[in-house]
Amino acid sequence: MKTQKYGYVRVSTKDQHTDRQMAAMEKEGIMPSHIYEDKQSGKDFNRPQYKKLIKKLKAGDVLYVKSIDRLGRDYDEIICQWRKLTKEMKADIVVIDFPLLDTRVKENDITGIFIADLVLQILSYVAQIERENIRQRQREGIIAAKVKGVQFGRPSKELPTDFIKVCKEWSENRISGREAARRLHVDHKTFFKWAGQKKL
Repeated sequence: MKTQKYGYVRVSTKDQHTDRQMAAMEKEGIMPSHIYEDKQSGKDFNRPQYKKLIKKLKAGDVLYVKSIDRLGRDYDEIICQWRKLTKEMKADIVVIDFPLLDTRVKENDITGIFIADLVLQILSYVAQIERENIRQRQREGIIAAKVKGVQFGRPSKELPTDFIKVCKEWSENRISGREAARRLHVDHKTFFKWAGQKKL
């Protein structure tokens, strides 16, 4: 049976356009009926058109994507999907904007599944390092902001003017914690939190 060329096109929202990706597919000679388009986030592969495409692909077929982030945005999931397509289904993948990500074996050329897998592993490693660097920068930014007195989270509720008086009555067992909270017009958890902070 003749092998087929398929294209996969994706944008994150319905407002975005796929014109550039479609033009790239046309340039590769892919028939419009063989192009599958999702307008959905790339956080995972649970996308309707992508699922339809996978059901169509067979051994020897070639799947084209404009760039690797059109396939997905999580490199761990991309690698898992990449292996499924190339190793289990025996299909080829071509990333148009990144010629090294082309699993087809060419005559007198070592480019193919091995090199593409290697490049993808490197990209995955770089993406992971960048994620860790971003998290580290966020942690450092929060620490630096706290040193400068920046408060995070919801602002604390101001203590009612009669809090000290009510709390003193509670600490002397003249009223219960729930009665103290009722008088201060807060729930009892808030009252006990305040009382613990003031250590009265």
